[in-house]
Order: sequence, then structure tokens, then C-alpha cells
Amino acid sequence: MNRSRIDIIIDILEVAKMGVNKTGLVYRTNLNFKLANNYLEILQNQGLVEKMLDKYITTDKGKAFLQKANEVTLYLEPFMKTSAVGSFPLSSMNLYSQGVKSPSV
Repeated sequence: MNRSRIDIIIDILEVAKMGVNKTGLVYRTNLNFKLANNYLEILQNQGLVEKMLDKYITTDKGKAFLQKANEVTLYLEPFMKTSAVGSFPLSSMNLYSQGVKSPSV
């Protein structure tokens, strides 16, 4: 099963929390250098990762993002425990009855 983009971003942010060089990041996230460069550029532009000398480090903003991502993952975990993940449409999950605020338009 392929990882989603958000899963890759979460992996990068987790690995970079303690600081990591690009080679270490590539090996620990199971990415190639081209993909790692693309994601690191995006994460740096968004302020989620910063480069100090030869190390990439997750910023406070990146750590806050990770916290929110973990909260969402924990919240959705019961919905994902089916034999065929994705076998039901997202619209069938009535999140609004679960206390999730509807988006303001």
C-alpha cells in the first residue's frame, strides 16, 4: 500500500524532530533523494522544517502540525478498522454528529 502525502509529511517531521541530515532522512523515511528534496522544499516554505548547517529540524510550527495530525489519526482510527479500508464513502461517516464543527463558508 502506498503512503499518502500526509503520511510522508508526518514521517519527515517525526524524523526531523531531533535533527537529521538529508541522507539519514532519506533512509529513515524510505524516500528517494528527489522526493525528499521536493518535500523538504515544501516543508521549509511552510515553516514546518528548517535547515541548520547540514541538518533538517522540525520547527515549533511543525511540531504543532504533528500534534494535530496525531489527534486526527486517533480520532479516525475507529473508522479505519474495517477489513477493507476505504470500503465505505467518507460521507457515510457522520463526523458532525461526533462533535466535529462544520466548516464555515
